[in-house]
Amino acid sequence: MASSKLLLFPLTTLLLLLATPRALAATPVAPGPTPAPLNLTGILAKGGQYTTLLRLLDETQVSQQLISQLNSSFNGLTLFAPTDNAFSSLKAGTLNSLTNQEQVQLVLYHVLPRYYSLTTFQTSSNPISTQASGDSGVYTVNVTSTSNQVNVSTGVNDAPINNVLYSEFPLAVYSVDSVLLPAEIFGVKPPAPAPTAGTVPSKHKKTPVSSTAAAPAEEADSSTNAARGRSAGWAFVLGFGFMSIVSLF
Repeated sequence: MASSKLLLFPLTTLLLLLATPRALAATPVAPGPTPAPLNLTGILAKGGQYTTLLRLLDETQVSQQLISQLNSSFNGLTLFAPTDNAFSSLKAGTLNSLTNQEQVQLVLYHVLPRYYSLTTFQTSSNPISTQASGDSGVYTVNVTSTSNQVNVSTGVNDAPINNVLYSEFPLAVYSVDSVLLPAEIFGVKPPAPAPTAGTVPSKHKKTPVSSTAAAPAEEADSSTNAARGRSAGWAFVLGFGFMSIVSLF
């Protein structure tokens, strides 16, 4: 009797152990919360000093492009965000003097097409392409990094990173105190090529009158003057003779 009880206990335990995985597998597991999409404009608005940049992102419709890219790209994005003071430091009328396409290029110039942490910049190779680069290889920046400073250079001006607004893959947003000025828009324009010799109109030079050509003209003038002198002489003689005849009568 005692032996049958001992055999019953292990058998019951074994059945429970075999049934437990099936029960666990049949229990539905609630899905985890879906991560909220990144809100780039919300990050800038929370920073409190990026009104001009937010306006440009909206007017150029670049913000929609970046938000779409953030939620579909495997490389992420990096944004250099100039402050309102940075835009105020520009020469008056700078933004208004740009065409619509140049404003788009200016905004895209502040975006790198992948996620860069501050430490990643230490091993990155220059020049670095921006969202404005396209396939032409222009609109690039150089980023140099030291132990305590990261500096962005455009060839026209430099802008050190002074604050990290957000840095978690797939998005990094770094605040800068200067607007990045691409050389393709703000660089020194090359001088216009000088016109070739064939395109310069030649000035007409006066042809000098040769002494042989001038001589006949001088002789003609002398003959004319002599003829006039003889005519005047004969007029005097005739007049004097007529007066003498009149006096005799």
